[in-house]
Amino acid sequence: MKAIMLMFDTLNRRMLPTYGCDWVHAPNFKRLGEKTVIFDHAYVGSMPCMPARRELHTGRHNFLHRSWGPMEPFDDSMPEMLKNNGVYSHLVTDHQHYWEDGGGTYHTRYNSFELVRGQEGDPWKGEVADPEMPDMIGMKGMHGLMRQDWVNRKYIREEKDFPQALTMEKGLDFMRQNRDEDRWFLQIETFDPHEPFFAPQKYRDLYPHDYKGKHFDWPPYGPVQETQEEIDHVRYEYAALLSMCDHYLGKVLDTMDELDMWKDTMLIVNTDHGYLLGEHDWWAKSIMPFYNEIAHMPLYIWDPRSGKAGERRKSLVQMIDMAPTLLQYFGLEVPPDMQGEDLKDTIDHDKRIRETALYGIHGGHVNVTDGRYVYMRAPVSKDNTPLYNYTLMPTHMRSRFSVEELQDISLQEPFSFTKGVQTLKIKASGYQHLHTFGTLLYDLKADPLQQQPLQNPELEKQMIDMLKEKMEANEAPPEQYVRLGI
Repeated sequence: MKAIMLMFDTLNRRMLPTYGCDWVHAPNFKRLGEKTVIFDHAYVGSMPCMPARRELHTGRHNFLHRSWGPMEPFDDSMPEMLKNNGVYSHLVTDHQHYWEDGGGTYHTRYNSFELVRGQEGDPWKGEVADPEMPDMIGMKGMHGLMRQDWVNRKYIREEKDFPQALTMEKGLDFMRQNRDEDRWFLQIETFDPHEPFFAPQKYRDLYPHDYKGKHFDWPPYGPVQETQEEIDHVRYEYAALLSMCDHYLGKVLDTMDELDMWKDTMLIVNTDHGYLLGEHDWWAKSIMPFYNEIAHMPLYIWDPRSGKAGERRKSLVQMIDMAPTLLQYFGLEVPPDMQGEDLKDTIDHDKRIRETALYGIHGGHVNVTDGRYVYMRAPVSKDNTPLYNYTLMPTHMRSRFSVEELQDISLQEPFSFTKGVQTLKIKASGYQHLHTFGTLLYDLKADPLQQQPLQNPELEKQMIDMLKEKMEANEAPPEQYVRLGI
């Protein structure tokens, strides 16, 4: 038995033909839907990129205990468990966060890995002179990242030079090289269609439109201040990059056809989260409540044991389910600290594995859904306190914790999942503006676009009870209940 996970970053469910979109050119995603089981209620867990990948490894939520950071010494790692039990695990990725301070312990959990450089502001090519940059709309306060991105773009001249193209080809090479071997797991992971929405011209030509504004392929993280013309343009730029993803998805499907891999190879196609392209008058993610454009994910799985294809599943599933599903697929025991569930029977006959799903970002709203109602609980104080990081790996995304942050620390008694190990308890600062959004409650059946928050005290009490139950199951620190006022 073999397994392949093809993981995109920032793949918007609502822009895919299998989820109702009729204008994005993505024929291979439609083809994928015919070959797999499609999940209609897949939700994020811990946000964003590396917290989601920690869930992929550990099968448990982490956002209530820690912000973005590395794997911890006490973490169970699915690909490492495979490696240690005779299942070869290989990662091919252009996701540059793996080689930053906050992601450096992930890729080394695999037997082997290939890293492709050049995405976003990856410090790849060194040029002292400033690159020529167009007059653009974009990420305010992120000049260094954007400067490096424009240095990198100088070295990406043809489609074959794009990091996604290189990543996919390396993944296909692994498939061909190991076609006759058994018991391996391949994770092909591309940063696309994450911003900036930089794609070859042939994909942009799929979306002709008359735009005469400034260069705009990297939305700012903040409220929408752009014109409708600019909003429409950047949506087309995203769609172009998504069409590129569709093209390379097709290559993976073609290779599985060519090598007759469907009979003994699981295929998972997934993402870490979605993205706001002007909906709710916001761009991007992380700094606003997690509306369904961000939280409600696409997910496709082919399991050769059941052979189910072209069917849909209604059960609530999350990223934490990937690790136990893959471990049990290869006949391995699931560690007791994993909270996810094996999806074998859900794939086969839509077995319900949970009543509610918990999700959020460290220091943000804490959210729960039962598939119909979504409850987003906001911090009750303007300063969003109390809040702590519990970690033995004190790094942020692109930096170590500062000396000032570390001057007032204490040791925390072990949580059950730290395997008897104490952690550092470090004061953290959450997004202080999130208090202004307030707590939000939506009925997705009556209001799928989440335009009209409900005012229903009885229903809210039920959702608070659900939220507390999920937080208790995740062993949330006591201050999280104080921060949320529950």
